[in-house]
Amino acid sequence: MKALKFLHAADLHLDSPFKGMNSVPERIRDVIRESTFGALSRLVRLAVREKVDFAVFSGDIYDAGDRSLRAQLRFRSALAELDRAGIPALVIHGNHDPLDGRGADLEWPAGAYVYPADKVETVRIVKEDRELIAEVHGISYASAAVTENLALRFRGGDASVFQVALLHTNVDGNPGYDNYAPCSKSDLVGRGIDYWALGHIHTREIVMDEKPAAVYPGNIQGRSIRECGPRGCYIVAVDENGSPALDFHALDGVRWQQESLSIAGIGTEQELQESLQDLLARLREKAEGRPTVARIFLEGRGPLHLKLQAGSTLSDLLRELRESELLALAGRSAAEYGKGGTGAGAEYAEVPHPADDNKEEGTRGTYTTAAPSSGVFRSAASEVPFVWIESIEARTGQDIDFELLLREESFIGDLLRLAEELSADEGKLREFAEEALGSLLAQNGASRLFGGADGLLEDTGDWLEAARELAVDQLMPDGRRAK
Repeated sequence: MKALKFLHAADLHLDSPFKGMNSVPERIRDVIRESTFGALSRLVRLAVREKVDFAVFSGDIYDAGDRSLRAQLRFRSALAELDRAGIPALVIHGNHDPLDGRGADLEWPAGAYVYPADKVETVRIVKEDRELIAEVHGISYASAAVTENLALRFRGGDASVFQVALLHTNVDGNPGYDNYAPCSKSDLVGRGIDYWALGHIHTREIVMDEKPAAVYPGNIQGRSIRECGPRGCYIVAVDENGSPALDFHALDGVRWQQESLSIAGIGTEQELQESLQDLLARLREKAEGRPTVARIFLEGRGPLHLKLQAGSTLSDLLRELRESELLALAGRSAAEYGKGGTGAGAEYAEVPHPADDNKEEGTRGTYTTAAPSSGVFRSAASEVPFVWIESIEARTGQDIDFELLLREESFIGDLLRLAEELSADEGKLREFAEEALGSLLAQNGASRLFGGADGLLEDTGDWLEAARELAVDQLMPDGRRAK
């Protein structure tokens, strides 16, 4: 085989509406809503800088079947820029943007190709200096709900050149996603494909590392607090033996994060506010120059627990922290935010491409993150590296001696022993939860909301803990402390 390099991206969801943002201040909301387009621009610059031979897009380019004209024009411009750089762009459509959706009448660049939905088609990648280097196969969705196993339609071509397959699918039925074009890992083997360029799952995952490789790059921009951490694409370098080496490159312009803060040892509201401000500074640094939307969980046991559960303490803290951030953005106060280039008001025209710590485990050592490289992540002058707190949730408890209560012959002792028994036995917890929540999960859409039956246990573990703490608060309203 001939060595080659290509870019693999999926789930761009251009012009995503970012639902639930109406209450967010306009300046911050505008940055968030522009973030998918910014990620696309960084993708194009990355492809050009890396001098890839071609780029593949594995579905859900747009966020809806009735695609916004703005999103289509931006995507056409991106593909035109790739075309001018001699980089063919190969595109399939998925469940969010099927071919029966409404699209504008646009003339696409010569180097762009959109696969049909009626059959798997093949595009041959030919370079003047190397002739035929790859065959890229793909099929789009005709409509939103495709239940056929499309993987079974694929057959590789010339075994002497690298074979790539574009497929928007749910491999092995990930319960957090609609089960469209479902297939199993075994369906991807023995079809003459060297690399399955997958889409649909928004969290990056190497399903199989080689022979064949099967990879979800994840989406290029997180769109909610459920899509935390770096988001981007893979640069795939294939050697003469047909072995792919993957480098992940973060493209997201807004980083969604979740962090926890223990209230243990925090005695006053002022101390809690200062601890939260320190946490925001760490989140800002962790985002490496990107704006951040964060959800904070207060955990642990301490004297502030009852105050957090009653009155407006939590909402007042959230309001104050948000107002301080907005003032910092306006440059009127909170000067500490603008020092050292890490503040909300700090200038940053160019930030080095972040090197994540997410090296894939369990592979043969070729699936790594990209080294830092300047010029890939650039922020417009209007963008500011804010940290906007999406919410603060208290998962705290009273500072009491649970071991003592567990030994008590009392109602609360019986209740806590039952909770301990369920927590220690996954089977009993599942049985208990299914009985208690059966009528709720039978409602339309509830199974998906809770991550399906397989995700039930994880959720109910959290609910069990919350119910235990709530029961203690109700039965011990005086906050009796440990001796």
